[in-house]
Amino acid sequence: MSGLLSGDEMESISLLLSEALSPYRVALTPCGAEGHCLVTLRNAAGGIVLEREVNQLQLHDRRLLTDVVDGLHRDLMIAEGRLEPCLIAAMRSAAADLARARGN
Repeated sequence: MSGLLSGDEMESISLLLSEALSPYRVALTPCGAEGHCLVTLRNAAGGIVLEREVNQLQLHDRRLLTDVVDGLHRDLMIAEGRLEPCLIAAMRSAAADLARARGN
């Protein structure tokens, strides 16, 4: 696997992302020379809700692709006001504290 996605692979991954991120319309376009893609999510009216640049290597691996989708879901929740960034920081801090406590 070369690391750069073919046109058919881009289309296939774009369809998977569209299913996972419904009702948003997903556009996946190559950008930059380092093998990155721009993921653009649009609402029903065509307005851009979210744009994220991802490395194409993340789209080759099912586990990494799942992480990309999870991150996009989180970012959508923040963009829609359903999740506050400070809440994410608090949750991460609590998880780190728990991990340290288990390590002792």
